[in-house]
Amino acid sequence: MPGKITTSVEALEAEAEKMLQEARSRANEILLEAKEEAKKMLSSPLPLDGVKAECDNTVSKAKAEADGKIKDSEKKAAEIGNHADKKVKEIMELVVNIVTGGS
Repeated sequence: MPGKITTSVEALEAEAEKMLQEARSRANEILLEAKEEAKKMLSSPLPLDGVKAECDNTVSKAKAEADGKIKDSEKKAAEIGNHADKKVKEIMELVVNIVTGGS
């Protein structure tokens, strides 16, 4: 009986070793395939034309928006300047009227 057990254990060990060897072999194959695929990916040119076009489009839109905001700001600044000029004129007239005694 101990001989049968020993034989069974040895057979199981041999089978396990065979399975491990097959697994190692398959893992090595997978690694080689992955390395080859990585080499292909690294050596292939990147499709940057679409990205560059999109980037240029985004920059153009941003410049157009910035130009619009600058024009709006200049217009508001001019309006504020005109309003300030009117107020200064009103205050000067008031001071002149007070000094001259006019109403």
